[in-house]
Amino acid sequence: MVSKSCHALLHTLVDYAGLFPPAGLSMQSAVGNYAEYRRSSYAWMLGRFVVPVARLDEFASARSSILAPSDDPHWRVSALVGDDAAGDATHIEAFNADGRGIWVDAVEVKAPTPDAIRRVAGAVPRTIKVYVEVPVADDPHALIAAIAESKVRAKIRTGGVTPDAFPPVEQVGRFLLECYATNVAFKATAGLHHPLRSTRALTYEANGPRRVMHGFLNVFLAAAFHYNGLTHRDADALLNMTSLDGVEFADDALVWKDYRVSLAELSTVRRRFAVSFGSCSFREPVDDLIQLGLLS
Repeated sequence: MVSKSCHALLHTLVDYAGLFPPAGLSMQSAVGNYAEYRRSSYAWMLGRFVVPVARLDEFASARSSILAPSDDPHWRVSALVGDDAAGDATHIEAFNADGRGIWVDAVEVKAPTPDAIRRVAGAVPRTIKVYVEVPVADDPHALIAAIAESKVRAKIRTGGVTPDAFPPVEQVGRFLLECYATNVAFKATAGLHHPLRSTRALTYEANGPRRVMHGFLNVFLAAAFHYNGLTHRDADALLNMTSLDGVEFADDALVWKDYRVSLAELSTVRRRFAVSFGSCSFREPVDDLIQLGLLS
C-alpha cells in the first residue's frame, strides 16, 4: 500500500527523458520503455515524454510502430524548444493539429536573460505550458521575476554527467524560495534519479565519475513544506537529508518537525508549484522508492 500523502506527492512526478544522457537511448527504445511504463502498476507516477521539437515526427513514427491506433491513445509530451522559438511553436501547433493521439502541452526552453524570457513567452501559444530553464549560479531574482511577469514557469537544472553540473544546495534552495515567493511553478531536470541525497555514479559507464547528487524527495519535500512557512535553515536541512528519519507520510498529511501539509495542500503544491522532474530513468526512482518502503 502507498500512503495517500506519498501518492499525492509522487503522482505524475517523473517526466521520462530516456533520449538524454546518461541513458541516451534510441527513439525506438525510449518510446518502447515509455509504453511499458504506462502499462505498469507504477504508471500513476509517470508524467510526460520529453523530446526535442526537431524529433517530434520521429517520435510519432516510433510510437505508431509500437502501438495500434486504438491502444493507449493519449500521450502528453514536453517538447524542447531550440533557438527559433516562434518556428518551433508553429511546428508544435501543426503537430498537435494532426490528431495522432499525442499532445504537446508543455515546452522547455533555455533563456538566460529577462528579455529572452519575455521573447520566448510571447512566441509560444498560451494553451501550452512554458518552462524556462534559467541559470542559478547567480541570484536568479530578476529572471524569476520576468518569468512571473510573463506568466510562464521556471526550470532548474539540478545535475548532469559531470561533477560541475550540480548546483550547491544553497542555490537550489534559493531557486525554490524565489519561485514560491513569486507564485511561479517549476520543474527540475537532470541528476535526480534517486530519492535522497547520496553519492552516486553520474553515468552508466564502468569507473565513471561519482558525486553527491540531489534527491528528488529532498527537492519536492522542501517545496511542499514552503506552504507551511519553511525557514531557510530547515530548507537547507531538508535538501541535505540522506534519510527519511522524521518524515511521516500519513494518510491525511505529510509531516516533518512542526510542519504539516494536508492532502489538499499537497494537491495544490503539485498542481501550482512543484510540478515534476525530468529523468532519463523511470526504473531507478521506482526501485529506490520500493527499497525505502514507500512503494510496494
